[in-house]
Amino acid sequence: MQRIKTVKTLTRAASAALFLAVQALICIGTVYWAIAETLGMAGTAALVLGGIFAVPSLYVVIIAVRMAYEAETDPANQ
Repeated sequence: MQRIKTVKTLTRAASAALFLAVQALICIGTVYWAIAETLGMAGTAALVLGGIFAVPSLYVVIIAVRMAYEAETDPANQ
């Protein structure tokens, strides 16, 4: 079966992806903040920790976008 790609389904996929990505970034940002403040990091150390957190964050956002697209364009869900 072919995926249904209309403006409506793509808009819903974008909305779902944005919602999931924001929720994931809030959770990851909270963990980052808690670790940085607990360890008393500032300046360069905080930037390095942010860089370490950036890679998994990007991966989570990509997964959320892919899942939302697949769910919203799946013909069985229409």
